[in-house]
Amino acid sequence: MSRVALDLGFIQIYWYSLMIALGLFFGIIVIIREGKRQELKEDFFINLIFYGTIIAIVCARLYYVIFNWSYYSNNLVEIFEIWNGGLAIHGAMIGGGLFTIFYCMKERKRFLKVIDIIVVGLILGQAIGRWGNFFNQEAYGSVVSLSFLQSLHLPEFIIDGMKIGANYYHPTFLYECLWNLIGFIILVIVRRFRYIHTGQPTAIYMMWYGVGRFFIEGLRTDSLMLGNLKMAQIVSIVMFLAGLGLFLYKARQSRFDDQYNVTINAVGNSIPTSSQQ
Repeated sequence: MSRVALDLGFIQIYWYSLMIALGLFFGIIVIIREGKRQELKEDFFINLIFYGTIIAIVCARLYYVIFNWSYYSNNLVEIFEIWNGGLAIHGAMIGGGLFTIFYCMKERKRFLKVIDIIVVGLILGQAIGRWGNFFNQEAYGSVVSLSFLQSLHLPEFIIDGMKIGANYYHPTFLYECLWNLIGFIILVIVRRFRYIHTGQPTAIYMMWYGVGRFFIEGLRTDSLMLGNLKMAQIVSIVMFLAGLGLFLYKARQSRFDDQYNVTINAVGNSIPTSSQQ
C-alpha cells in the first residue's frame, strides 16, 4: 500500500499528512461553530488554533522522540521527518493545553469554557487523524488471523492494509477511530443539555478517551514505554481519574449554577445560548 496520496513530482503529499490535515479542518469547523453559539469571536479561536496547532505538533513530535531517544540519538535528521509518522497525541494535548491556558489568560477568557468547546472538535479530529496510522501501517495491534478480521465484516481494503509482512494485525487505528466518533456524538448531544455545567463536557471527554485508549493501547505492540509500563495507559488512567474528579466536583453545584449553555451579555445578565431560547 502506497503511503503517498499525491505525487506532484516536485513534492509528495503523504496520506498521513493529509489525514492529519483533514482532522484539523473538520475539528476547526466544529470548534468555530460552537464558539459562535457561545458568543466567542471567531478571531479568538482562529488565532488560538493556528498557534496552538503549531505548538501541539512540535510537542507531539518531541514527546515521541524523547521516548524513542535511543533510536533518534543516532538518526538526528529523522527527528524532522514527521511524514513518516511519530506524533504522540498525549504530547500534543500537553503542549496544546498549556498554550490554551496561556492564551485564555492573555485574552481574559475562561479556560474551562474554551476547552469545553475545543474537546468536541478535538475528538472528531482524533478520529479522522487515526486513518493516517492506517496508511502508514503503524499503531497496529498484535497478530490475528485472516478469519478474525473477516468476522468483523471489515472492508477488503482495511483487511489488506492490516497484512504487514506475512501476518495480519489488529486494526487498532479503526477501534480508536470508532470509539472517538461515538464520543464525538455523545459530546455533541450532552453539551446541549440544559443543566450541563461548564467543565463537564471536558470531564466526559477525559473519561471517555481515557477508557478507550487504555484498553486499545493494551492491544498495541508499538507503545511508548516507561520501564515495563505503557506510557499511554498511565496517562489514560490519570485522564480518567482527573475527568471523574472534575465531573463530580461540578455535579455538586446547583443545577442552575455555572451552566455551560449560559453566556453573560454586555450588562452582566445571564442569558441562555440560542439552543436554549
